[in-house]
Amino acid sequence: MTIRNLEGAVNPKSIAVIGASDRDGSVGQMVMKNITEGGFSGHIWPVNPKYKTVAGLACHGSIAELPDAPDFAVIITPAPTVPGIITQLAERGCRAAVIITAGLTSANGLKQAMLDAAKPYLFRIIGPNTIGLLVPTAGLNASFSHIAPEPGSIALLSQSGAIVTSLIDWAAEKSIGFSQIVSLGDMADVDVGDYLDLLAGDFATKAIVLYLESIPEPRKFMSAARAAARVKPVIAVKSGRHAEAAKAAQTHTGALSGADRVTDAALRRAGILRVRDLDSLFGATETISRYKPLTRARTAIVTNGGGAGVLAVDQLMDRGSVLADISDETIRVLDEALPSNWSRANPIDIIGDAPAERYVAAVKAAAADPEVDVIIVMNCPTALASPVEAARAVAELAQKGLINGKPVLACWLGGKTARLGWALLEEAGIACFDTPAEVAAAVSYLVDWSRAQAQLMRVPESRTHQKDGHRGKVQAIFEAVAKDGRAMLTEPEAKAAIAAYGIEVPETLVARTLKDVEAMARTILESSPRMAIKLLSRKISHKSDIGGVVLNVETPKQARAAASAIKKRLQERHAGMTPDGFSLQPMIERKQANELILGVNRDSAFGPVILFGAGGIAVEVMDDTAIGLPPLDTVLAGDLVDATRIGRLLAGFRDRKPADRQAILSALIALSDMIVDFPCILSMDINPLLADSDGVIALDARIQIEPGRVDESGPNPDLAIRPCPAGWETTVNVDDQDWIMRPITPADVSLYPDFLAKIAPDDIRFRFLAPRKHFPDQMLLRLTQLDYDREMAFLLLDGASGALAGIARLSADPDREKAEYAILVRSDLQGRGLGWALMQQLIVYATADGLKQIEGLILKDNTRMIDMCRAIGFRLHESSSQADVVFATLDLPADSILPAK
Repeated sequence: MTIRNLEGAVNPKSIAVIGASDRDGSVGQMVMKNITEGGFSGHIWPVNPKYKTVAGLACHGSIAELPDAPDFAVIITPAPTVPGIITQLAERGCRAAVIITAGLTSANGLKQAMLDAAKPYLFRIIGPNTIGLLVPTAGLNASFSHIAPEPGSIALLSQSGAIVTSLIDWAAEKSIGFSQIVSLGDMADVDVGDYLDLLAGDFATKAIVLYLESIPEPRKFMSAARAAARVKPVIAVKSGRHAEAAKAAQTHTGALSGADRVTDAALRRAGILRVRDLDSLFGATETISRYKPLTRARTAIVTNGGGAGVLAVDQLMDRGSVLADISDETIRVLDEALPSNWSRANPIDIIGDAPAERYVAAVKAAAADPEVDVIIVMNCPTALASPVEAARAVAELAQKGLINGKPVLACWLGGKTARLGWALLEEAGIACFDTPAEVAAAVSYLVDWSRAQAQLMRVPESRTHQKDGHRGKVQAIFEAVAKDGRAMLTEPEAKAAIAAYGIEVPETLVARTLKDVEAMARTILESSPRMAIKLLSRKISHKSDIGGVVLNVETPKQARAAASAIKKRLQERHAGMTPDGFSLQPMIERKQANELILGVNRDSAFGPVILFGAGGIAVEVMDDTAIGLPPLDTVLAGDLVDATRIGRLLAGFRDRKPADRQAILSALIALSDMIVDFPCILSMDINPLLADSDGVIALDARIQIEPGRVDESGPNPDLAIRPCPAGWETTVNVDDQDWIMRPITPADVSLYPDFLAKIAPDDIRFRFLAPRKHFPDQMLLRLTQLDYDREMAFLLLDGASGALAGIARLSADPDREKAEYAILVRSDLQGRGLGWALMQQLIVYATADGLKQIEGLILKDNTRMIDMCRAIGFRLHESSSQADVVFATLDLPADSILPAK
């Protein structure tokens, strides 16, 4: 249900506390104390039949006695009473509560009873087993936290109450405030995805901090996280990084794609900045609370200790940050202000005896340099100058942590004296850190969100490989394997499957007997000087483990002998087992080729994942791999390649030509397409995939399927990210002309400039409800990069020229109950029925996708759109708040599909 009925948790006007108490030391007493003393201006209604008053307020004996339905409730009663209390609250009209009570588990049945009580009313539950809910911007502290946090712009979502109280305690010392603090507890109903949706649209929240222990409903989480991370920084720490990997993996990919690597890939794909520990989370929180994100961070370092400055440089470089090249003018200014033995470079070493005045001169010069975006000021304690006076001098230069509009971060090394300096700096809004590593990390936090946004907005190349028409071949292979009672494909079967999706494989012959081996070897050796003999077995997955591969065979007799030796080794390792046959193929000799591995595995949380890296028999030992979530495009596939060490080798070095990058990316996308098309695929390996300047070729392949799912068609419902619904492409005939109607893709951003150039100003105003002359590139990218789980857009293209004629768009609410539509047709093509065709497509798609309603906002002078909506059957009503707007609403499924006009 995502954000449905959660509005009462954001800014309630009334709150009921069920289980309020005056008993010393009780949770009910602490919660009431925090609410009444926190500055909450709404109605506070304690409920407990044991008291007439609680915390000086009239106490109600039951929920039925409340003067009105509360916007929000806090439940602190014994676990067995909670389901009944939810029913009473819901019947009274309340729709959301935080349940502090623990002990509502699946084992005792109380968790399900609680959910059953809530379901008829769509009653939302935060918890149970939480420390409560805090909305400092509304003066609400409905928790048993020991400290009331200050209001601010950071939202904290935590699955651990202990982390919540720890972060509140730390933030109080740093004078850092919060917009919301939510202890999610056991997440029986409201989970982290729900609250991310809520916070994405919360104006008071400028950044979001997450403490995650688990990620339920990954597809919902990914959609919510991507929506939130597009508009504000989201930083997360995820515990359990070293959870036990999958046991007895049937493929190399299974062994290499551990749970935490997948989580890393998921958070990266969502645009979330992941930090590794609580200290880093604190540092990131401080940084984003004090400074706005930067698109770049050319850093100047001012230090009185050269060694500390060099350490900071190392840490900056490790994190991909950039050291500023200070200008000649800045050096001239510093020459006049500093001793002759200053470093005359960045880091700006102002020497160990630097007094406060020297700090002022150096920091001012760095802040004035146009080549500097960020300043790190460092102090190492000496007996020659006061760290406190240096801190005071720098603090006096700053306004809300900025000097000359540029962020200033400090690292005051040392103990008690350093802490005195810290207090002065932080009072001026300057973030302070203990070590060079921490301050360098803080600089990276300033730009990481912008980097993530840049990655999210990169446009893939047009697709080059085709899969249409080949799905049936793979389906037939999988059906035959399932009918045979197997889950693992043989090598020839696996190669045939990937070849159907465009990945080149060597010619392979299958011999059932030793005599056949000799005969077929003769055929292969006529065109190849050497060949390979491999075990063919439906029961043995890793052939090399039992000596099931013999290379460089040069004669038919050697081929027969090699096959006989393989058979003997198999029987020695597995008594009574005989080969199903032998696969024969020519030796592929590409001396400058790199061995790669491509694979698919299924994660328990995020579903199918794709692996790329250095391949060969030592793949686990090398462990040079990267993980990504399908579906992939050329940009995402390229990111996988670039994230590995072997990716740099593939770019070429010395006399070795670069490998064919496009061929590698096409192979990765082919695997992505396969896992989208076939939910039955459990895991895959292509190892090795040889890659050089001539292309790629798969020498071995392994595929494991789930036989019971071979009849399921794609797109794969297990994917954490919904793929583009390519099956919705169609050709429509409107006004005696053929038009192509298809879903939008990121590469379609190139179609927008010509299209918008042919849109009249009034049509732009009708579409965007306001005049607009300029469409920034960032906006166009966002319009083409959709989360297909919540958004959909169809393009209407001229069937002859491919020119863009119109666009229809749906944007669903997070609960996927209703969606807002928008249609824009090129001005010179209006009046031909294209808008009707696009609307028809939206209605058909929305109905098929399970939406219950579509709605639109129409300017009153947009008479064409109003007339069309009226003819279709939309309900039209005027807005009470916008005099020039009409609301149009259509319930689905529509009574009839409108005819094309």
